[in-house]
Amino acid sequence: MRWPRRLWCRMFQKSMRLLLPLLPYRNPQILHHIQDIHQVKKNHPLIVTGSHTVQSEGMQELIQQYESVSIFDGVKANPTTDQIGQAYQMYQQEHCDHIIGFGGGSSLDCAKAVAAQIAQPQKTIAQMAGVLKVRKKTPLLILIPTTAGTGSETTLAAVVTDSQTHHKYAINDFVLIPDVAILDPVLTLSLPPHLTASTGMDALTHAMEAYIGRSMTKQTRQEALTAIRLIYENILVAYRDGTNRKARKNMLQASYLAGDAFSKSYVGYVHAIAHSLGGQYNLPHGQTNATLLPIVLQAYGHTIDKKLHDIATEIGLADASMPDEKAAQKMIESIRQLDQAMDIPLTIPQIQKQDIPQMARYADQEANPLYPVPVLWDQNELERIYEQAMDKKRNLDTIKEE
Repeated sequence: MRWPRRLWCRMFQKSMRLLLPLLPYRNPQILHHIQDIHQVKKNHPLIVTGSHTVQSEGMQELIQQYESVSIFDGVKANPTTDQIGQAYQMYQQEHCDHIIGFGGGSSLDCAKAVAAQIAQPQKTIAQMAGVLKVRKKTPLLILIPTTAGTGSETTLAAVVTDSQTHHKYAINDFVLIPDVAILDPVLTLSLPPHLTASTGMDALTHAMEAYIGRSMTKQTRQEALTAIRLIYENILVAYRDGTNRKARKNMLQASYLAGDAFSKSYVGYVHAIAHSLGGQYNLPHGQTNATLLPIVLQAYGHTIDKKLHDIATEIGLADASMPDEKAAQKMIESIRQLDQAMDIPLTIPQIQKQDIPQMARYADQEANPLYPVPVLWDQNELERIYEQAMDKKRNLDTIKEE
């Protein structure tokens, strides 16, 4: 990245860090069981969920807390502007008075985007992309995660995909921090192993990117480290035994802490690249993050060795006497080993070379200047990460073509 733009990015990030104590961050009210919703509920909610969760026991228990509900169950992976529009129309037509997001990160993000649309009916979802484009009060927003990974139940962001262009982007506004989050580990007990793996690695990516970024605070540093330790101690237990309530509870706590950490300290290029890949190929976000995380960490080079040493020490992979570089490599390798232990691929074979420039452009637009990454990359430098993430056979074929 050329120095004028580099200087602009760092000045922007420094100003955001200085403003952090003045920004209206808040935490949702935390409840621990669906039955506790009587403390906060209104009369007629729109429940935003997916078809795979609408018949679950947790959903039935939720419905029983109300005399009447409206349910939008059309959320798919990577929620689209079309889905948001359909849910918004249902909210208006059926005279709902609050919103409940129930399910994984896609359902929670869709619910938040619907809330943004209700607050700003004159704007399109695309017009609210970016930072502080909503700015008006939303209806009561209650989020109930059934996975442990996205952290959407505590963040100010809703990630959506444009139905026409397939561009994936985030709406970021303090009004999108939910009013209430219900963190009930029982709701995650039925989560299948592959979703336990991908959502858990999503939380790990949140915490890692928050920690290695340049906008840490004492609070976010500790939240990120605690989240990473909890994930390393519990993710394989939850993956191998989904009924282990202690592991599920700890993963849910880790997801929440990681979400709170990156809300204030932001994420980085792993997320920017993963969002572009998810929009282009409809890939699962958590799995894509898991594959990209060791690739991007390696590409950052020695800049992050000390911070990776800190993390490796926190989880027992290293001690203070180990050289930073060695500890950093052990940390990166441990992520690859986690991926392999949970059958997460180390490459992304869906990537097509002709798509890389456009995806890199999207990633560049998302990350710069907002994300306080350890090393600044421009579009050309980001393209190399996509190439590294392609599978080995395609890389060999590409080399032969060139």
